[in-house]
Amino acid sequence: MNPKVHNQIVSYIWSIADDVLRDVFVRGKYRDIILPFTVLRRLDALLVPTKNKVLEANTFLIKQKIDDKKALENQSGYPYWNISNFTFETLLNDADNIDTNLEAYLDGYSPNVQEIISKFKLRNQLVTMKEAGITYLLIEKLCNKEINLSPNEVKNSKGEVLPPLTNLGMGYVFEELIRKFNEENNEEAGEHFTPREIIKLMTHILFTPVKDKIKKGTYLIYDPACGSGGMLTEAEQFALEITNSKANFELYGQEVNPETYAICTSDMLIKGEKSENIKYGSTLSKDGFGHLHFDFMLSNPPYGKTWKLDVGEIVDERGKGKEKIKDPRFQVGLPSISDGQLLFLMNMVSKMKHNTELGSRIATVHNGSALFTGDAGGGESDIRKHIIEHDWLECIIALPKNIFYNTGIPTYVWIVSNRKAKERKGKVQLINAIEIYEKLRKNLGQKNCELTSGQIDLLTQIYVDFKETDISKIYPNEYFGYNKITVERPLRLSSQFTAEAIKSLRYDNGIKDEMEWAYTHFGDDLYKNFKKYKDKIEAYLSKNEIKLSSKTKSNLLSAEHWENQLELMKAAKKLADKIGDKPFHDYNKFVPLVDKAIKDLKLDVDAKGLKTILASVSWKDEDAERVVSKMEKGGKVIYETDSDLRDTENVPLDQDIHEYFKREVLQHIPDAWIDESKTEKGYEISFTRYFYNYVPPRNIENIATEIFELEKETEGILNEIVND
Repeated sequence: MNPKVHNQIVSYIWSIADDVLRDVFVRGKYRDIILPFTVLRRLDALLVPTKNKVLEANTFLIKQKIDDKKALENQSGYPYWNISNFTFETLLNDADNIDTNLEAYLDGYSPNVQEIISKFKLRNQLVTMKEAGITYLLIEKLCNKEINLSPNEVKNSKGEVLPPLTNLGMGYVFEELIRKFNEENNEEAGEHFTPREIIKLMTHILFTPVKDKIKKGTYLIYDPACGSGGMLTEAEQFALEITNSKANFELYGQEVNPETYAICTSDMLIKGEKSENIKYGSTLSKDGFGHLHFDFMLSNPPYGKTWKLDVGEIVDERGKGKEKIKDPRFQVGLPSISDGQLLFLMNMVSKMKHNTELGSRIATVHNGSALFTGDAGGGESDIRKHIIEHDWLECIIALPKNIFYNTGIPTYVWIVSNRKAKERKGKVQLINAIEIYEKLRKNLGQKNCELTSGQIDLLTQIYVDFKETDISKIYPNEYFGYNKITVERPLRLSSQFTAEAIKSLRYDNGIKDEMEWAYTHFGDDLYKNFKKYKDKIEAYLSKNEIKLSSKTKSNLLSAEHWENQLELMKAAKKLADKIGDKPFHDYNKFVPLVDKAIKDLKLDVDAKGLKTILASVSWKDEDAERVVSKMEKGGKVIYETDSDLRDTENVPLDQDIHEYFKREVLQHIPDAWIDESKTEKGYEISFTRYFYNYVPPRNIENIATEIFELEKETEGILNEIVND
């Protein structure tokens, strides 16, 4: 539609809020009135030409005692109707009763529009409007002859012809109003609308490569986070255009926000689409199309947004080590609870068609975290691994920064297909479009640039050409994968019985500070009259707001636990007297000596007590001998690992793990080894690395020259400042 006409309509509707709603509703509530009434005005404008036919047909149905009013669609020309005696304009004929008549008008709509009204919660606002006496003024403004919200040409008060507002144009109006309200209300960055040029880029790349393969028949287009339906509308329009309307396209979508769901549903009704194909609710926890698979899918799911509200329907025992994924769509793996964007991608992947010639094609927008967050073996990495190893990832396009309305973060379009062209098999194309944009004369929120039609065509052609250029790189699938290996090093311990180490055994390490406080204040009498001090210890904990687990608190307040620690200390002293205070730098020799001494002295020390004593008199020492864990058959020695020295290395898939380890690790750390049981395969995509352009540092002589020039320019300024 004409941008000037579009802007005039949006500006006019936007102005109604200040003209009519000020002092009645707070600014944050303006959208609750303006959006639903704009939707109703559009629905009404479409029904006006057939109003009398609908009323006549309804009278006939009543006389025939037919309750099903589905047949009224044939009279209205749309999949909805209104059987009240009113239209928006005729409501103005009875100013005194306009509020009552408005309710009758709303009640006259078909059930699908009733649902839209319900999702807008419009009836909740009618009392406030009536009390403030603004209903007439609001409807009068929306019926103003100076704007045209109907699909037909009309004349304004000056006799000038106003162009019709197409269904597509009305969609633009809805989206722009929502965007402006979001901006006005400081909506969070994740809740933004996709600029039309980004949608056009996605639809061009989605349909252009397969336009000749689309035959007569019906194809299904799906958006799991459809918002107000912009992507679906744009996709259908371009698909019909590029295929000369030889095929039929059905639109399906799901939306969790009731307001945008209502707008999307009304938009479908306006276009004559099946509004029942738009489902309300969370796609992640309540799949509206569990039985369907789709030919084309596109979406801009929320990113950086938690999926906590959905977790119960997706997985049991999340994050507790025994989690069980219940939803088959997400069996591959789950991303961090704080960001569910990749779940939307896996939802679409689960709905691909695998038994058709065309298969399925997906275009979806994500931020950078979808490319590289998550370690090997984690949910995010496993999702990338699943898609890449199935050879479904065709292309990723890096978009310009600040191209979205409410966020300036880097964004990327993923193109996924299970029917790759022969030349694309086993490969992924990366297109760096960060510097391809046109600056806006005026920012729209954070959006300060856009893609022109020519730039969209350029990027589409770069994709279709599938060639290496400065901004197009092609890599084999394996290039993005790596084996994450765990590098272990041996534990090295030295040991020595010292007075300080023995003394430390009086206290349990888990509650050392609390036990030390108690012993300092009450001394050896604790062991004789513990009950006498129990309340005082509890009072100390309460006064200092010390929180202990039930187990550790129970130990602290247990005379038996105090006695056990004392016995360990006494046993350690006897061992010290037997073994001496000589330092040992070979733990493997020290432990047998302690074991023998315990037997010789007939000390009552169990395995747990022995472990506690050894831990108290030993410390890590890089110069000590390696601690042996066990000897395997054949004489192979297995050493204890030092968790503090544990490290990981990411080995590219095209490199041999052991050759890499020998080259990159062993020559620096000769005693290291790989724990093969912990090796995980991961995938990540780093645009920065693939499109990095080295910029050499500036010449030192040039820098020095500039400094000297600056000194000359500022010569005398310091003296002037000081003298002043």
